[in-house]
Amino acid sequence: MKRNTVTCLLLWLLLAMLANSGYAQKKTVAKKPPVLSDRQLWLAEMDKMVRPVLRSLAHDSLRIVMPQITSQRVDNKAQRIQVQYLEVLGRVLSGIAPWLQLEGGTAEEVALRNQYRQWTLKGLSNALDSTANDYMRFDVAAQQLVDASFLAFALVRAPWLWENLDPKTRDRLVRSFKVTRRFRPGFSNWLLFSAMTETFFCRYGYEWDPMRVDYALQQLEQWYVGDGLYSDGTHFAFDYYNSYVMHPYLATISGLISSKTGSYKDMTLKIKKRNERFAVIQERLINPDGTFPATGRSIIYRGAAFHHLADMAWRKALPEQLKPAQVRGALTAVLRKTLESPSTYRNGWLTLGLYGSQPDIADVYNNQGSPYLCTALFLPLGLPDSDPFWADAPVKWSSQRIWSGEDFPNDHSVDLR
Repeated sequence: MKRNTVTCLLLWLLLAMLANSGYAQKKTVAKKPPVLSDRQLWLAEMDKMVRPVLRSLAHDSLRIVMPQITSQRVDNKAQRIQVQYLEVLGRVLSGIAPWLQLEGGTAEEVALRNQYRQWTLKGLSNALDSTANDYMRFDVAAQQLVDASFLAFALVRAPWLWENLDPKTRDRLVRSFKVTRRFRPGFSNWLLFSAMTETFFCRYGYEWDPMRVDYALQQLEQWYVGDGLYSDGTHFAFDYYNSYVMHPYLATISGLISSKTGSYKDMTLKIKKRNERFAVIQERLINPDGTFPATGRSIIYRGAAFHHLADMAWRKALPEQLKPAQVRGALTAVLRKTLESPSTYRNGWLTLGLYGSQPDIADVYNNQGSPYLCTALFLPLGLPDSDPFWADAPVKWSSQRIWSGEDFPNDHSVDLR
């Protein structure tokens, strides 16, 4: 027993000496991942989300690799799958169009943008070529009035795309947009989808229908309910369609048509003031952790709930009380929160849900292309990295200040009729 005790003691002393002399194996310290700037984070998330769509379309394989997913309650699954390809294309391009339009940046960002420009031009060529695997018809269902309008919105936001399309693809695209005139829009925010396609025609010098634009603008004016909000048709709904569609569409349509024709100047001024008020409301909806009220239909559009706030930041149209850096902080928090769940993606494709895969939250009209409206959050990537939105030091957004106990200016409604 004594011999064993002595042996153990000597062994312990030897190990201690080896450790002190540096011969013992040292523990491997895991390297921390590099801290990304907000812009680097946004670019990485955009690339992760959009790459499977545009790379596949450029290689004429979108129909092969894109999952065929619909809402569990869908009543016409085959049709919803048919339209999902144009749906994903329009939504993705509408969201990243300002970034595709931008010039300059770091060498890495310029290289990434050049790659996406090439994929987009080739992808649009495939989508409009009837001999390609990924050919997209525009006459399958009324839903394509919606999808075509988002594609038109992308081309209005990014003239570079239109200018660099080959003449044959341009002609095919114009004919395809005209096909959607056969669909009568619902008496709701859908009026703006027809108006956006006509706005595209006006923007690029084609014959356009002023009545479709006028009807949409005049009817939305009738649906204004106050404090920066519109009803979606004859009844008000507490959802995010003021941001998904109404405010961004109204700002672009009224602004462009007014500049081209001189019409709607008074209405455009009203819309601008309402845009500003709703931006204030939107910023206050973002909680300190990036969550926001999960209310209303189409909630699987994730960060597109703040399409309007992102659009205002990109257009440098934020009201004075919203600093660009505080909006950057708020939108970055939304981006992180809505994409952090491990089930946000399945095999590289967005799942149906707000926080990860939540199929019961989906609506009957949702398919695999639907959640990609969340690319609308990436609109401020169309601002250069020197812009105050990206360059200014972080600033707390409203809910951070309020819920940390800081004194803060009060809020009240604004009469903008």
